Amino acid sequence: MGTTITVPYGDDAFKAYLAPSMTGAGPAVIVVQEWWGLVPHIEDICDRFAAEGFTALAPDLYHGESTTEPDEAASMLQALNIADTELILRAAVDRLLADPASRTKDKTGIVGFCMGGQLAIYAASHNPKIAACVNFYGIHPKVQPSYRTLSGPVQGHFAERDPHSDAETVTALHNELLVLDKPHEFFYYPDTDHAFFNDTRPTVFHEEAACLAWERTLDFLRKEFGD
Repeated sequence: MGTTITVPYGDDAFKAYLAPSMTGAGPAVIVVQEWWGLVPHIEDICDRFAAEGFTALAPDLYHGESTTEPDEAASMLQALNIADTELILRAAVDRLLADPASRTKDKTGIVGFCMGGQLAIYAASHNPKIAACVNFYGIHPKVQPSYRTLSGPVQGHFAERDPHSDAETVTALHNELLVLDKPHEFFYYPDTDHAFFNDTRPTVFHEEAACLAWERTLDFLRKEFGD
């Protein structure tokens, strides 16, 4: 459904997967990868957004590298240059908003998974063009967003059993956003593990929770973009 494109930024460029809306020009949404890389699962999420009327773009934060091995994925996460990643995400937003298939020309949503969930909030705190953020069990040890500068509401999806985004961590984020008067809604899914949305990982995938989280994500973005 989508295609791989090249997006320039500074003196460099990165690949990205672009899935235009199947219903005409639609609201723009950035999809941010897990620590595995820009793998078919992330491309499929973009395609699913396109089928729902959005135009979705997933930048390749690892510049062509991907893995199925947890140890290698952890090393790639740790090696990620956060400042460079923010520039990539900023260029991805600008490229998406300029696309003819994007109905919104001045604002986009952003949805991230695992590592990408934390990076999604980080990008939203740096870029006022990001008007809504969805965080699926986000975690990254080197990413500390400035929640004070968030430019739009946040929706969060968290697992009951998650050593990476445990209840204490999520409660602390909730309380900080409350203090800063930042609109947000968090959902917890019983009997689920980290990455419960990833249907390519049968050991953690939870179909009921994933379907509910997907519907909540669509409703949230449609509300923010007036659909």
